[in-house]
Amino acid sequence: MEPSTRIVVFDLDDTLALSKAKITPRMADCLMRLLSQRHVCIISGGRYEQFQTQVLEELPLTADLAKRLHLMPTCGTRYLRWESDGWQDIYCENLTEEEKSLIVGVLTEGAKALGLWAEDTWGEVIEDRGSQVTFSALGQQAPHQAKAAWDPDGSRRRALREYAAKRLPDLEVRSGGSTSIDVTKKGIDKAYGMQRLLEHLDLRVEEVLFIGDRLDEGGNDYPVREMGVPCVAVTGWEQTADYIDTLLAADVDRPVLPLLAPLDLR
Repeated sequence: MEPSTRIVVFDLDDTLALSKAKITPRMADCLMRLLSQRHVCIISGGRYEQFQTQVLEELPLTADLAKRLHLMPTCGTRYLRWESDGWQDIYCENLTEEEKSLIVGVLTEGAKALGLWAEDTWGEVIEDRGSQVTFSALGQQAPHQAKAAWDPDGSRRRALREYAAKRLPDLEVRSGGSTSIDVTKKGIDKAYGMQRLLEHLDLRVEEVLFIGDRLDEGGNDYPVREMGVPCVAVTGWEQTADYIDTLLAADVDRPVLPLLAPLDLR
């Protein structure tokens, strides 16, 4: 691990765990060992309750280690830190009821117009997450294999994102996970969350390492890369666990995944 890295930031679904699944015992061990050395942040489109189920319930955190863990649900529209009596909001950029109603209407209309509205789903298709509204084509609890097969080239999500973005010009619309579209207040994405984290912890961009699976242009991790944060691309939780092991090794005797090349923003 580079000496200048003060915090390691992770996406959640398909980076720390399968989508909506609990982290494995191996990943829990990796995160606990990493927390003993560095601050750790998790930023994802899911709600705080999803963070609890997928991660927090699987980590035997002490108060000292919990203070090193930073939670950014709903793509950084919310930031929580451990205080003496539990996880407390540092900020939360909630949508208004009028905004949420408009978003639900547009996403429903768009999905039906584009032939993307499924009648048989695993749970809710559109979820109000307070600071974010999320459309999940197959439902919030769809199995991983079904989600992976629904839109392998991203064309369905792109079509719905473009449809919604044209009709919600005052809001932020982006592709989320493998079947989802996320909508938040304008200008709020994972880069916004990272900037607020830098300010809160008095960090420089080069002191952060971000690990995610959607760092390609159009992916919901891409804004972090675009702001210049050192980034590593992974393809699943196993690769992330291998990478954490390598970062923590006293003697690195195998190749480390390379940092992505900096973007040319001229």
